[in-house]
Amino acid sequence: MATRPSRSPRRRGLPAAVLPVIALLLLALVSACGLNAPGAGDDHGGAGGGTPAPALADAEVLDDPRSWDGATTAVVSSAEVDPVADAPEPRLPVTVTDAQGTEVEVADVSRVLALDVYGTLSRTVFELGLGDRLVGRDISTQFDEAADLPLVTHNGHDLSAEAILALDPTLILTDTSLGPWDVILQMRDADIPVVVVDSHRGLDNITRLTREVATALGVPDEGEILAQRTEEQIATTVDSIAGVAPTDLSEQLRTVFLYVRGQSGVYYMFGEGSGSDSLIDALGLYDVAAELEWDGMKPVTDEAIIAAQPDLILMMSGGLDSVGGIDGLLDRLPALANTPAGEHQRLVDMADAQILGFGPQTAAVLNALAVAIYAPESVS
Repeated sequence: MATRPSRSPRRRGLPAAVLPVIALLLLALVSACGLNAPGAGDDHGGAGGGTPAPALADAEVLDDPRSWDGATTAVVSSAEVDPVADAPEPRLPVTVTDAQGTEVEVADVSRVLALDVYGTLSRTVFELGLGDRLVGRDISTQFDEAADLPLVTHNGHDLSAEAILALDPTLILTDTSLGPWDVILQMRDADIPVVVVDSHRGLDNITRLTREVATALGVPDEGEILAQRTEEQIATTVDSIAGVAPTDLSEQLRTVFLYVRGQSGVYYMFGEGSGSDSLIDALGLYDVAAELEWDGMKPVTDEAIIAAQPDLILMMSGGLDSVGGIDGLLDRLPALANTPAGEHQRLVDMADAQILGFGPQTAAVLNALAVAIYAPESVS
């Protein structure tokens, strides 16, 4: 996949052992607070909607993105599923070794659950052409085609053993982003095949994740087609963004990703290994968290905000809603007022289930965010 040169400060690679810790921290966050849970089919993540983004090449790009004042909601041009095949026939049985090293035999994919914190796995199953095999969904699976599937999560992202067992699944695809983990162990004790895939989300593992899901479902050929299509779409979009984003580090927008849940008093800044770093780099922005050596996900402090001096804030729409919008965010985090982003209220939000999903919709997500950042007049 073609990519442009990295424009953010050089990173220290995270040890592989650290990634599960980050996944567990994310699980603790969403279990306590929950991602936003709009009704299925609400593509805007509870932010009150927005204008779907045109292709960046067709948008009216600002001469200087710092000239823009105000918050903008990024909305993908289309959230419709586009399967690479029409009801492919799985080639079973198949034996896979999952991300935890567990050997799992899959003999039946007639009743599947694909569950993770961003809804990425269920979207991947639909894009492989096997959406009719899904019998339930997590709260983050928000696209219209899955709207009628019963929920198997409650209180945000807590898995319900009773709801899962009632659906009599023949296969569960999941990662470590949902819990309680005892529920997954209970499913295995009930002799339900459970395949645990990589919980890391970023541009660097979309292809691997797609292949893991497709292999477990017995459709590896369709997985290769979907992975290649996704890679090509991302490459095209990243190239388009590189054509409008500043190349000089000093001209790039200093950017932070805030994870906020006002009702729970949760205010975190996401850093290396959280997925936000990959997103910020792809958008041609300056990743302040890397400059601050801010690894993983940590509670944000006034000192960190002042040191960061962001020009732009990225957020989930549900988090912005939870504090009553940009004014509420500035009330809760008053130090932001002493930064360029706060002074100009320059913030871009996007649906909770999309912004860090890193699945088949990634190119559309990047395009929508890029339009909101570099061509906000096109969606305002």
